[in-house]
Amino acid sequence: MTAQNHAIATPSAQGALPGQERYVAPIEETPLKEVDSVDESQPARSMWSEAWRTLRRNPLFIVSAVLIVLVLLVAIFPSLFTKGNPNYCDLENSLNPSSPSHPFGYDLQGCDVYTRTIYGTRASLSVGVLTTILVVIIGGLIGAVAGYFGGWVDAVLSRITDIFYAIPLLLGAIVVLQMFRTSTSIWKVVFVLALFGWVSVARITRSSVMEAKNLEFNTASEALGLSRGRNLFKHVIPNSLAPVIVVATTSLGTYIVSEATLSFLGIGLPTTVVSWGGDISAAQNLLRVAPTVLFWPSLALAITVLAFIMMGDAVRDALDPKSRSL
Repeated sequence: MTAQNHAIATPSAQGALPGQERYVAPIEETPLKEVDSVDESQPARSMWSEAWRTLRRNPLFIVSAVLIVLVLLVAIFPSLFTKGNPNYCDLENSLNPSSPSHPFGYDLQGCDVYTRTIYGTRASLSVGVLTTILVVIIGGLIGAVAGYFGGWVDAVLSRITDIFYAIPLLLGAIVVLQMFRTSTSIWKVVFVLALFGWVSVARITRSSVMEAKNLEFNTASEALGLSRGRNLFKHVIPNSLAPVIVVATTSLGTYIVSEATLSFLGIGLPTTVVSWGGDISAAQNLLRVAPTVLFWPSLALAITVLAFIMMGDAVRDALDPKSRSL
């Protein structure tokens, strides 16, 4: 007896030409397998709970989270790691080697390199975090409005985005900071970096919102009488945040490097503010004489940026359903 004799003809097979019939196997011949079963006793998980479940099992996330927590502790509570004053310098200690009480030695001005590396974390990390927050707010709003309303609103905002996208981040920041070089502060560096850094977030948000606004929940909410503005902020934007979070996490490290580059060029943070970029700039001429003076702030900068990049990669893998293992 052939399998065709056990099969059940579907309604679409009636009246079909010979050889075009379709058959469905009986349910007893296709039992539900373990891999297809669903535990109905467990509550349904949201995208964020699934992402957190994936993150907890990712060694890359664990390592990067430990490094980021350590960097945050150093930035917020530097006195827990050193009792010295980063601005206290004694020329008698100029370029002295390391010792048990001063593990990184001294720079050319006789300042403790370890103390300055610890206290430099706050300024560099503050610029990165504040810039990322501003970039997400500015770029997220512009991209969300452009993607959701479309039409002439999208056309105008997209052209403005294209204009800023054509300006390199560092080049634009250098030009603007040179124009207002008389008074430089952390907030000025933050605003300048945010002025040219919101473009990537805007483009990502626009694409994500354009995809989310065509889903069923958006149509249902509009049918229930919810205004377009409330629907945008209540439903569309929360469901479009996943790619924005990934870009923001990775970009934070980029802004820390940008601040260090601007300070290295002498147009970033003022010399009165202890930062990794400023210390690297001051130690560049000592590379052959005392390379450790340049090495330690550079290492701190590299570890911090690497931690945020690894965190961005881990978050991207967790929020991407295609990368999750069953």
